[in-house]
Amino acid sequence: MAEVLAGVFLFLMAAALFLHVFSLPANWVILVLVALYKLIRPETDLTWTMFLLLALLAGVGEAVEFAAQAYGGKRFGATGKGNLGGIIGAIAGAILGAPVLLGLGALPGALLGAWAGCLLFEKLHGRPWDESVRAAWGAMWGKFFGLTAKVGFGVAILSLAVPRMWPN
Repeated sequence: MAEVLAGVFLFLMAAALFLHVFSLPANWVILVLVALYKLIRPETDLTWTMFLLLALLAGVGEAVEFAAQAYGGKRFGATGKGNLGGIIGAIAGAILGAPVLLGLGALPGALLGAWAGCLLFEKLHGRPWDESVRAAWGAMWGKFFGLTAKVGFGVAILSLAVPRMWPN
């Protein structure tokens, strides 16, 4: 019976990785599932220290996502205000894109929102069109690579948790 329970949780955790496509907090959902499993089966090899490490990885994944977007924008000439606009735009784009294609629109919405938000903030602060567009492309590509890195952190969390959750 322990194998069935572990299998169900591992399936749910793997499925949770796909929440990244909808710009939802997949790594945190995985972490909640790990904690729930630990509460149901306290005798498992999954220690609370390991859980804290997994939580740290989830937090670092979020930080890397935002840092990559800011770095991408900065590398392509965005100002701090332009980067702020890109972050706000990415969040707004994900929310506005969520109803499209049964939620799949959240990912392109976040990317387009990062582009549009950065462009808008750069233009509002008097930057020339060419510089604003270039900065916006940097914010969008930074968001893309940040999301990719965050998915990688989710895979790492899953990879570290699975062997400790499977019954011996």
